[in-house]
Amino acid sequence: MNSDNIVSNVVNNALWRFLERCGAQGVTFVVSIILARILDPKVYGTVALVTVFTTIMQVFVDSGMGNALIQKKNTDDLDFSTVFYFNIVVCLALYGIMFTAAPLIARFYEMPELTPVVRVLSLTLIISGVKNVQQAYVSRNMLFKRFFFSTLGGTVGAAVIGIWMAFRGYGIWALVAQNLFNLTLDTLILWMTVKWRPKLMFSFERLKGLFSFGWKLLVSALLDTAYRDLRQLIIGKLYTSNDLAQYNRGEQFPKLIVSNINTSIDSVLLPTMSSEQDHKERVRSMTRRAIRTSTYLMMPMMVGLAVCAEPLVRLVLTEKWLPCVPFLRIFCFSYAFYPIHTANLNAIKAMGRSDMFLKLEIIKKAVDLTVLLITMWYGVMAMAYSLLYMSFVGQLINSWPNRKLLDYKYSEQFKDMLPQILLSLAMGAIVYCVSLLNLSDIATLCIQVPLGAAIYFGASWLFKLESFEYVLNMAKNFIKTKRG
Repeated sequence: MNSDNIVSNVVNNALWRFLERCGAQGVTFVVSIILARILDPKVYGTVALVTVFTTIMQVFVDSGMGNALIQKKNTDDLDFSTVFYFNIVVCLALYGIMFTAAPLIARFYEMPELTPVVRVLSLTLIISGVKNVQQAYVSRNMLFKRFFFSTLGGTVGAAVIGIWMAFRGYGIWALVAQNLFNLTLDTLILWMTVKWRPKLMFSFERLKGLFSFGWKLLVSALLDTAYRDLRQLIIGKLYTSNDLAQYNRGEQFPKLIVSNINTSIDSVLLPTMSSEQDHKERVRSMTRRAIRTSTYLMMPMMVGLAVCAEPLVRLVLTEKWLPCVPFLRIFCFSYAFYPIHTANLNAIKAMGRSDMFLKLEIIKKAVDLTVLLITMWYGVMAMAYSLLYMSFVGQLINSWPNRKLLDYKYSEQFKDMLPQILLSLAMGAIVYCVSLLNLSDIATLCIQVPLGAAIYFGASWLFKLESFEYVLNMAKNFIKTKRG
């Protein structure tokens, strides 16, 4: 397969993944708005505290083994079955830990009601263990259409359960049930639509081989997840549940957009790059294309969302959520540069350098921890700004190994992003001027959104931006293929 066909294959699968993420996240977004209008911010803050612990434990569910299955050149049923049984044992052990630790967590935050919430929500660990290898199988074999049915089915079903329970006055348990039902139905549908089943076979030798690659990614993911959630733990302890709720709500809007685009590209890049790990030029070409294309899509959305933040929050979430606006804007500019992180890290993993991946995480977290220890005493806003700072520092650190691995320096990567950055900032400056007219929130948004899109795409066409022409051609080819 030549380089053009490889890139085309990546984009085609990424589009399927994107459609799946958009459908699921679109439903989730609507439901979250409905629930946010019904439930008190403190409820969200309480769930966020519990989710911190389950998210950290979730890292162990994968143990880096899912990525190891995808990256390995010749994976067979013995590899998949071995990882499946290993994951089940690990997940049962993790649930036992969370069940036992629940009273300690509740005591630490002086919130006795957390104990049953932790124990019930932690059931997601066991369900994820059943689902994990199926996900790896889908990614390994580029069957991303299968995700569409499982994810959308789970999301829609959970939406009905969550809204019904919220209206019935179940409070925090509406959010708990929504999370549990979503993952359970998602897993069931994936098992029904994907043919692979675990065989009665297990190999310690295969497990050892996969773990030799995966454990470094496990530690890297653990460092990243634990440290990312450390901010929430500190906010929950030093400040209030309301502060934590506003902080998390500020992250929701930009994360919704980024997770759709970034997850779509991320899940497709690793298996595709891994299949070409012996051809440096092809991996370099895919990395460059990923940075250009995802930046072209993500940058204007993040800048536009930051500009429209206040009227959007007031209109959609009501006045009680206005304190989240500054956090939302900070997260927008932090997430805007995720494409460069994703592309560089996937290239490093695909080249089999999980050791380098781990070293990068250690360096980043050492710098980040220093910044956090300085800012945590100056308020939640200072902690949020530290994330923005680390977004820029992280770009330099993540891109460094690819100077040698791919002969693709950060200066070249930034040059590839620069047209999209400049065009997005110019669009944002013009769109911001609309807010100075003091119109109603809905009128302001009705002008800002189409105006921003017209400026961005119009200027892309006028200046013949390479990324615009590429995205347009790939969209046309995708539609033509599906019609044929």
